[in-house]
Amino acid sequence: MSTSDMDDNSTLDDTLGGRIVTARETERMTTAQLARRLGVKTETLSAWESDRSEPRPNQLVRISGMLNVSPTWLLTGEGESPSEGMTETDMMQMRSTVSVLRDRVLKIAGDLERLDERLATYQSYQD
Repeated sequence: MSTSDMDDNSTLDDTLGGRIVTARETERMTTAQLARRLGVKTETLSAWESDRSEPRPNQLVRISGMLNVSPTWLLTGEGESPSEGMTETDMMQMRSTVSVLRDRVLKIAGDLERLDERLATYQSYQD
């Protein structure tokens, strides 16, 4: 990233609209996609992103939720900014969680199969 790109990004992050753009781009969403998810016109979102108008508080909360940032960061730039992707630590934790969940699912599937067999055996005695 060039110095001018960094200057552009830091300038962009100085306003509510700029922070909305930054967070939206981090989530790899177009203006049209985010507008559709928010239930607003693309022109409305574009006005927010260009600081020609501001979203109402309830919309600000919805925007922050959809873009995985805090409302405080959107309003002030304070706090955790959107991440550009997962760190190696994040990926390792996610792999570990997937492994644990996979083991649980396999155990539950085995338990269900055994219960189903017992139920079938019990029902055969009833018939």
